[in-house]
Amino acid sequence: MSTQRSFFNRRIHSLLGVIPVGFFLLEHLYTNYYATKGAGAFVEQVKWLWHIPILTVLEIVFIFLPLLYHGIYGLYIAFRAKNNVGNFGTFRNWMFLLQRVTGVITLIFVIWHVWETRVHVALDHLTAEQLAELMATILQNPVFLTLYLIGLISAVFHFSNGMWAFLVSWGVTVGPRAQRVSTWVWGVVFVIVSYMGVSSLLAFARPEFIQQLAQH
Repeated sequence: MSTQRSFFNRRIHSLLGVIPVGFFLLEHLYTNYYATKGAGAFVEQVKWLWHIPILTVLEIVFIFLPLLYHGIYGLYIAFRAKNNVGNFGTFRNWMFLLQRVTGVITLIFVIWHVWETRVHVALDHLTAEQLAELMATILQNPVFLTLYLIGLISAVFHFSNGMWAFLVSWGVTVGPRAQRVSTWVWGVVFVIVSYMGVSSLLAFARPEFIQQLAQH
């Protein structure tokens, strides 16, 4: 692959990781966070989303295709990357390695999650209530809950650390001081968004969640 073409592909890969894939991650976790307010609140939020005009077209064009490109090219980058952890062990080298590892984990997790949820919604014509029940059933299994927690935290780390790298590569945070501040900012984002995501998963996993659906 030529240097110019590689540079272009990496720029597109980086940009798509923020817009729209990163925004979608935040929106998706925000929607799921409604589960912490009860099954009824989550169902109502899902119904609101599903009433967006041409939702399927928007999902394909602005979510699935960018995610596909970002994921496939990300694998190419991950398996060609030369990690320096063994030689230097600096903080940023560890972040470099973890970015690649969490990228692979996140891609596997997203494929599994989309198959279990979005594909079933489309093929089986599930209602919002049935989707909520499906998620609760999955996450009340301790093994699946653990896998979801790993996938979720990996995805949030990949986004947060990726945002740090994005700002550097696009010339926003140029100097060492700006990059140190950015490290703290995105570290805080990682903690907050992870908290929201984990809280949502634990809310689905509560036995009373399905009971609330029956009363909704």
